[in-house]
Amino acid sequence: AKAPEVSLRPVARPAGGATKAAKRSATGAKALIDRSKLGGRVAYSVVDVKSGLILEEHEAKAGQPPASVTKAITALYALDALGPDHQFETRLCVTGGIVNGEVQGDLVLIGGGDPTLDTDGLAEMAAQLKEAGVRSVKGGFKVFEASLPVMRQIDPEQPDHVGYNPGVSGIALNFNRVHFEWKRASGKYSVTMDGRSEKYRPDVVMAAMQIRDRSAPIYTYEDRANRDNWTVAKGALGNGGSRWLPVRKPGLYAGDVFATMSGAQGIRLDKPEIIVELPVGDLVVTKLSRGLRSILRDMLRFSTNLTAEMVGLAATQKRIGAVSDLRSSAAEMNRWAIAELDMVAPKLVDHSGLGDDSTVTALDMATALIKMRDSGLRPILTQFGMRDEKGRPIKDHPMYVQAKTGTLNFVSALAGYVTAKDGTELVFAIFAADAGERAKITRALREGPPGARTWNKRAKRVQQALIERWGVMYRA
Repeated sequence: AKAPEVSLRPVARPAGGATKAAKRSATGAKALIDRSKLGGRVAYSVVDVKSGLILEEHEAKAGQPPASVTKAITALYALDALGPDHQFETRLCVTGGIVNGEVQGDLVLIGGGDPTLDTDGLAEMAAQLKEAGVRSVKGGFKVFEASLPVMRQIDPEQPDHVGYNPGVSGIALNFNRVHFEWKRASGKYSVTMDGRSEKYRPDVVMAAMQIRDRSAPIYTYEDRANRDNWTVAKGALGNGGSRWLPVRKPGLYAGDVFATMSGAQGIRLDKPEIIVELPVGDLVVTKLSRGLRSILRDMLRFSTNLTAEMVGLAATQKRIGAVSDLRSSAAEMNRWAIAELDMVAPKLVDHSGLGDDSTVTALDMATALIKMRDSGLRPILTQFGMRDEKGRPIKDHPMYVQAKTGTLNFVSALAGYVTAKDGTELVFAIFAADAGERAKITRALREGPPGARTWNKRAKRVQQALIERWGVMYRA
């Protein structure tokens, strides 16, 4: 009859009457979910950290889309395979030696899987190349990006123009996004496409934008041999603005920007050429990334899809060697999660949670967080702020929550750790999804379909109400 495995502890009524939080906690979980009118399925599991006892669950063994909560599993996977201090290397090599400041062969930019490389970093490498005595290159300028699988995008079901779904390869620049800006003056528009960073804004030639006299679609994309060709609807531009667009050719993008940065140092380079095999050469410049733990902290905070995919692929290659695509790499991460995190049925198709086919159960997610609570993940999770009925942050809330959020259209996930005021520690996973509404969304509307924003806000309110309930019901 599904009797509770542990008796609920009575909660003392606070002096002066019940607080709003206490009143919400007294409401049954089913009533909280029903009141939200989310539709679809809300699955959850909450576990006592100290004993490992499952305190409460609902639909906990049903596979649900984890969205970006997947990144918490990816972080554990990468830490286990690569180690917290791992640094990615981006290198410059020369063939044929250097004579009187001239490279006798080719200059080669070699990507080493650093997801955080930006234009400032390439500018530093160009300056170091000059410091190494290079003044010119007799041969060509080559780019090697095949240290990781080269893919046009993370998820082919996403709209072409969304910046969170860029190309993937062994080299990334500015998270493989190009900055598109437009300005209107005297009835005419000027547009720029650049690889901007904190210090620099170099124009790029491998991505081009043309304005078309139409109202829809807003963007179109065409894959040319050496260029990302975009068009934009004139009717959508207004007087001016900007946005980041995805780069589909990461190696050419990095080569384009590096050639500009080298030119600023007086080193003229030919147009970049992609190569698939590394030549024998001499190393002249190495750029190291930050340590992996720091990279993962930012990945979890900003939910950067590209970072998740690149570190996931790097972890798989360290474990079993080269793989051809994200699904193959995610399959290895699933096997690892079963063996190391005691998960039963993870079905992830990538490392970021962007793909629609990924499913994880709430029980599996809670089990993984219990298993790895001392692994180093918890300190790099983001503090999840509790809010009042009007969405305002609640100062000095008695519960401290460290968690990873996940959001897709009509999908909202949250998983992490709760510390109550008395020190009680809980692990939880909440996966809400309305598969029926999600199935209705056309590819063109995936960036912002009608109703998705309000649905996700209601889902987040349910998540907080459940956490508040558990923090009161199961405190010592």
